[in-house]
Amino acid sequence: MGFFDFMTEDIAMDLGTANTLIIHDGKVVVDAPSIVARDRNTGKIIAVGKKASLMQGKTHENIKTIRPLKDGVIADFEASELMIKEFIKNIPNIKKRFFTPSLRLVICIPSGITEVEKRAVIDSAEHMNAKEIYLIHEPMAAAIGIGIDIMQPKGNMIIDIGGGTTEIAVIALGGIVCDKSVKVAGDVFTGDIAYYMRTQHNLYVGERTAEKIKIQIGAATEDLETPPEDMLVQGRDLLSGKPKQVQVSFREIAKALDKSILRIEDAVMETLSKTPPELAADIYNTGIYLAGGGSMLRGLDKRLSRKTDLPVYVAEDPLRAVVRGTGIALKDLEKFKNVLMK
Repeated sequence: MGFFDFMTEDIAMDLGTANTLIIHDGKVVVDAPSIVARDRNTGKIIAVGKKASLMQGKTHENIKTIRPLKDGVIADFEASELMIKEFIKNIPNIKKRFFTPSLRLVICIPSGITEVEKRAVIDSAEHMNAKEIYLIHEPMAAAIGIGIDIMQPKGNMIIDIGGGTTEIAVIALGGIVCDKSVKVAGDVFTGDIAYYMRTQHNLYVGERTAEKIKIQIGAATEDLETPPEDMLVQGRDLLSGKPKQVQVSFREIAKALDKSILRIEDAVMETLSKTPPELAADIYNTGIYLAGGGSMLRGLDKRLSRKTDLPVYVAEDPLRAVVRGTGIALKDLEKFKNVLMK
């Protein structure tokens, strides 16, 4: 292998429902929305990532925007493959090459994934010219990324709220002791907001606008210490059909998201109830760690803390915790060989 090492590139990938992140040479080189724009007539890909996300909801009939991943797994095989290819092609080091190098990939997958869905991820990677493929569960990658020593005989609880799924896991001795995966996460929150705007304000808003509302004034509880200011939202009036604008406060969004957050709370409680007593004692001392983009929802840590009576900590860069953990595992394959599935 030694001589051919220079022909192999190591890549760690977090293939997410909402965003795809890639680490190469210890740096995040790709951080882009998981979305593809395709020309319907020719079948060619026009744009991927940020460019494609700007087109979302604004296309004419010849252009279709596709989100190839749903609920954390590949839903559109062809589009996801083309998207990953584009992302890998645009990595600065690989762009400079005359030929496509072979890859060593570590990809993270949801913990509740089926064998068929796992196969789809592996097939996609094999088409990328990947010689070695390792898979790692998302909560495990998040734990490594946060900086927890997962090999210790000590229980840690991780909640990873992504775009498609919320992964809850109790980790000890480099393995997942009990876990739960619920399909309530960022996308569901966005859908809840769009539904609320339709039913309460008769305002029809697109996915991108709903996402913007979630980021700017989204909240999990109504009693925030530093509440965000009200937001002006534009959309189409469902009664008159005219474009209109309404003012929305964070309290309304907290109401809109309440049911979905309750489902996450129930899943957390269920996981805690399945935890062996010795590990439950550890979790009482260490608390719960939140990662993933959904954990940036204002007041979510407080709300979970109230429900579980445990301290809840949000990772310092929650969006990148998973990919960072994947990158660390890639650097030291020997140390993490029990965690990775080949």
